[in-house]
Amino acid sequence: MDDKSYISKGEKEIPIDDPSGKWSNLTLLPEWEEKYYDVYTVKKHGKWVMLKALKKEYRDKPEYRRMLEEEFDTRYNLAHANIVMVNDFEEIPGIGTAIITDDVYGYSLRRLIDEKRLTPKIVHRLETQLLDAMEYIQENHISHAPITPDTIIFTEYNENLKLTDVGQKKTDSFSKQDVEEDVRSYGKVLNEVLDHLPTSLPRLRRVARKCESDKPYQSISDIQLAVEKRNSNRIYIFLCIFIAFMVGMLLWLTFSN
Repeated sequence: MDDKSYISKGEKEIPIDDPSGKWSNLTLLPEWEEKYYDVYTVKKHGKWVMLKALKKEYRDKPEYRRMLEEEFDTRYNLAHANIVMVNDFEEIPGIGTAIITDDVYGYSLRRLIDEKRLTPKIVHRLETQLLDAMEYIQENHISHAPITPDTIIFTEYNENLKLTDVGQKKTDSFSKQDVEEDVRSYGKVLNEVLDHLPTSLPRLRRVARKCESDKPYQSISDIQLAVEKRNSNRIYIFLCIFIAFMVGMLLWLTFSN
């Protein structure tokens, strides 16, 4: 689609004075804002991209400009399909220097929970894509804001998961406490989603509760193994039922002849 078909949650188009015609259709996305940043969707040479720029009160302060530059340097080197990827760093008329990312417009998990729009595909993305992204973050020692329903985005057209607010800087290592905080964050997100589903998923609930327990999983890999075991059990049960059905059919055919 060439044009956005959605304006909601306080989004508003902002006039942009750009005689070159490079930038157009600048729209502020309040739902995506961060502590120091505003986030926008905009057309660059007619193609939709997204911008992350300092809020007006921070634009002229050197310490915050350095913070934005450091985040760009870190995020520019990230390469994961489920983390919002950076592709440029430019001066934008009216809003100052901004990090430019691919267009990943969609809906936060918070909004999908509030609007009762959770689907089996979204739950599956949390079991797979979110854990993959978190493992990548930990393996590469990338600092990030706490992972919450507000920082998890599902793209509008294919419901792919994208993590926002990742990559303020790269650290030398992840401490045991950092890992445990991520594990607990995952459990908290999962428990909230399960609370709002129309059906119960007992084994997935047990995984979520262990994440938040006094003895949580020791790593994201441990969570992945627990989730994969749950899915493997489903396949095993299905195969047993299928085999039993086939055996029954063979016996019926044998005796009927």
